[in-house]
Amino acid sequence: MSVTSRLISGSVASWIHIGITLATQIALVPLYLSYWSIETYGLWLAVLSLGTLLTALDFGYQEYLGYEFLKIGRDQRLMMSKYLCAGAFIAFILGVIQIAFIITILSFGSLPSQLGAATASISKDEIYQAGIILLIQSCTWLLTGSISGIINRALSTYGYYPRMAWWGVFSSVTANITPAIMVIQGYGLLETGIMVGVVKVLVEIPMYYDRFRLLARERIRFVKPSFKIGWATFHQSILLSVTGLLENMRQQGARLLITPFTGAAGLAAFSTMRTGTNVAMQGLHTITNPLMPDFMRFLHDRDQARCEIAFGTIWMITVSLLAPAFVCLQVFIAPLFVAWTRGNIPFNPWLFAILSLCVLIYAITQPAITVVKGNNLVRQQLVISCITGMMAIIGIIILVPLFGILGAGIALLIAEITANIAFLYVAKTWLHENELLWPVKPYSIAVTSVCIAAISMAALNVLPEAKWLVILLSSAFFIWNCGKYWQVLPIIAVDRIKNMLGGLGKILIKQ
Repeated sequence: MSVTSRLISGSVASWIHIGITLATQIALVPLYLSYWSIETYGLWLAVLSLGTLLTALDFGYQEYLGYEFLKIGRDQRLMMSKYLCAGAFIAFILGVIQIAFIITILSFGSLPSQLGAATASISKDEIYQAGIILLIQSCTWLLTGSISGIINRALSTYGYYPRMAWWGVFSSVTANITPAIMVIQGYGLLETGIMVGVVKVLVEIPMYYDRFRLLARERIRFVKPSFKIGWATFHQSILLSVTGLLENMRQQGARLLITPFTGAAGLAAFSTMRTGTNVAMQGLHTITNPLMPDFMRFLHDRDQARCEIAFGTIWMITVSLLAPAFVCLQVFIAPLFVAWTRGNIPFNPWLFAILSLCVLIYAITQPAITVVKGNNLVRQQLVISCITGMMAIIGIIILVPLFGILGAGIALLIAEITANIAFLYVAKTWLHENELLWPVKPYSIAVTSVCIAAISMAALNVLPEAKWLVILLSSAFFIWNCGKYWQVLPIIAVDRIKNMLGGLGKILIKQ
């Protein structure tokens, strides 16, 4: 499979994955709010958020090892085998540590404060159930996330990212349908959490079989785990893990931070408002993740033209699709949101606009983030995450009591802008030191697209009676800006994008 085909296939699979997640979330929210109280629903979201936060150590190690696999390359199979088995051994230990940590939390009775439930009207029985679900989540993660994540990254080195992504689609369908069925059948928090864990483990069995078959095909053998290699890679990944933890605090942990101030109902409101923007952020990863192995090769080969293709592909999504889509969505989202949440959660147009702007800024930062993460510049990542994470935490603590959940959105926006500036500086510096250039003109046009979106969404909120005029003017500016972007792209990038669009239909038909 060619580079373009792998990129398209992996992206299509990931977009379908996200589409399924979005569709089921759209369906699940009214279901939850029909059968559960908003406090119970908020507690469910808090458990999921805390579970995600606790996997930061694992994800940091997996990410670091994934880049090490790319450096080892396809040909050094014995070295790949040693690193894979050592990594799987460490991943197992990390999973056990996570389970032990959760048992400790439950033993000391500190779970209510961890979930921010101390000030919420939630019964002790529900808190107990939440603790059991959290423990089940951790045990499930040990079986379905820790080791399998390491194997998936090793297989991606051999071009199997699209295959793993399509397996992810299958897993996503089952993971999202299961709670829907349980809620419809009238089951509560605990029963739903148990069944979700059981289904995840059952689904993982055929996935493991396929992974082992692919490893055998690539002559990657299972060898005795080397604690020396495992410890060395883990030690080197600690900074990346801390970075991931802080990044999670900025992206997901914000949901836990606002709960002590707003209660579970406020958490449910914020999380529900953020559903669409979270999906958009996941969508951006569907572009960068399949591109990463080839992009790293372009960087190491000092191939300026093909690096600009990678940059251009990501920014084209923002300039031509994401920014105009968020502006249009601002017009229609309010009545849809009220109907979706069955009137239980009020719509905040300013919060939606701010969260949308966070996604757009994150989108134009993606190429810089890719340069920094792809080259394992872990110290720089740690500094950036420390700064932005602390800004988000302090901002939420200060602004949420003043402005409610809108304050959380403002804090996240400030942190996102700071992250953009910092990643841009580090990426430019690395490129300059390695005889490569940052594509200034395409980036400037991408920034202009975000500015047009920001002004348009603000105008829609200030002048709702003139919404169609605002849409007309913003559309004209977006078309003009997209035309400028197309003109500054290198010819090879234009040709590659045309080929990708032409090949998209073929990939969809094959899949």
